[in-house]
Amino acid sequence: MSAGAPDFFYKEAQRLRYVARSAFKLLEMQKKYGIIKPGASVLDLGCAPGAWLQVACQNLGSYKQGGAIIGVDVKKVKVPVHHCDNRVQTVCADVMKISSNSLNALSPMGKGYKVILSDMCPAVSGIATRDSALSAELGRRALDFSLGHFLENDDDETANKRHKEGFDGAQHQEEKFGILLPGGNVIIKLLEGEESQVAGIFQLCKGHFKLCTWFRPKATRSSSREIYLIGKGRENNVNQ
Repeated sequence: MSAGAPDFFYKEAQRLRYVARSAFKLLEMQKKYGIIKPGASVLDLGCAPGAWLQVACQNLGSYKQGGAIIGVDVKKVKVPVHHCDNRVQTVCADVMKISSNSLNALSPMGKGYKVILSDMCPAVSGIATRDSALSAELGRRALDFSLGHFLENDDDETANKRHKEGFDGAQHQEEKFGILLPGGNVIIKLLEGEESQVAGIFQLCKGHFKLCTWFRPKATRSSSREIYLIGKGRENNVNQ
């Protein structure tokens, strides 16, 4: 089956009024790992076209249980009509430029997020090593937001780049613990390719979550190299 051919998940997405078949990827991970709890605060990085916003909102529970979902994408994304309510909002921003402080300010009472989702994917070139490297960069960025302390390990080149992008000293200090709350969960999409890059990001997560594992949802096309890193239960090993 070609990458663009309608399949079971595509047809099911239409039937159930999800904006994309990718909804079933998060649905499966949610069913298996219970990533999103009722009333949670959720940050969805690379939220276009909005299918994960829909699934996340469905798992917030009733409106009176509260919760909030912030979707971020370089494209303008309209909150889907179906499966979403006014607990969902979107922001048009480049994740490589926006600061953790800016994202944190969007969370309920500016206290951070219980769940960070990253379905970000680079513009695929077809060159496996290049695509994997770009995917790893996006994955690392999601970890920067989540755990923050990686900022302290920047080399001179990266530090200079961050400085140019507006990461001043005060901001650096405020962001060093990340915006994922203790006990929080992450899902980060990566493209398999250069083994050291994928394994490297996994190693960065180990020791900071009670559970770290890889998962390949059934809705992933057979031709796709995508795989999801799941970190569940952020250890409370930082002074947040």
